[in-house]
Amino acid sequence: MTRLFISYSHRDEALRAELDKHLALLRRQGVLDVWSDHRIPAGGELDAHIDAALESADVIALLVSSDFVSSEYCYGIEMKRAMERHAAGEATVLPVMLRPCDVKGAPFAKLKMVPTDARPVTKWPNQDEAFLDVVQHLRRLLESRRSTEAEEAASPPPASPPRRSSNLSLPREFTDQDRHDFVRSTFDYVREYFRESLAALGERNPGIQGRLLDQGAQSFGSIIFRNGSRIGGCRVRLGGMFKAEGISFSNHEETGENSFNEMLSVEADKHSLHMKPSFGRFDGSGGKPLSQQGVAEYLWSLLMDQIQ
Repeated sequence: MTRLFISYSHRDEALRAELDKHLALLRRQGVLDVWSDHRIPAGGELDAHIDAALESADVIALLVSSDFVSSEYCYGIEMKRAMERHAAGEATVLPVMLRPCDVKGAPFAKLKMVPTDARPVTKWPNQDEAFLDVVQHLRRLLESRRSTEAEEAASPPPASPPRRSSNLSLPREFTDQDRHDFVRSTFDYVREYFRESLAALGERNPGIQGRLLDQGAQSFGSIIFRNGSRIGGCRVRLGGMFKAEGISFSNHEETGENSFNEMLSVEADKHSLHMKPSFGRFDGSGGKPLSQQGVAEYLWSLLMDQIQ
């Protein structure tokens, strides 16, 4: 069964729901499994469910509109990852023009868009006919995928892998410069992670607004409002009170230079550099070696603890 991921702006919810109705027969025939964020269970972690569904999808439908293009989460995260998987041959991206908007130069504009002639759904005299056209294109795409899979199944098996060990990695020596560069790049990664997460938080939660506060090359702050009232914030900066090679986290965006609630230091094993929290949380999520992404997710969870 082909797995279809639908990426859309919540402002296009009504059109997404109509498309879902037109996909009903493909679902009933057992050839298509349709996923949108409506399938996230109550209490489910949004980003984790969306990432998992996006990574496992065979076909990714982009429901294109001006709201989709202006959405940092849809355009900057979901569409970007979809095009990466499309370029790698891991999935097929299908842009669906919902409403008229400028797409010249967009990464997906080089792909064939549906409905026919990329005529937006809302510009058809009968929207049922527009969605039928989309489903017919999708059905042909599914038939093509099944044909390709059948041909691949009939192909001769690949040559045997080389007869050598996979254990060929030797221990490394990390210099002070390696450590400095790793901490700096991790800090930059965390800043961008917070920037995009704050934008997505506001898009997915009415009344919530997140702001990234640039405080120079060594520090940034984050603040979250609900209906204009501050409900949380933090400051992340390079270094700390006792550790120059580290990243510190404080539970307020305006905290002093010598105050922090968490400090991560750089450490090395035989093969790689990582960071480790000094304190960690009682739920066991802290206190263990973290990659750059792990550091960003851990610090973001500390901020979310303030508002959840």
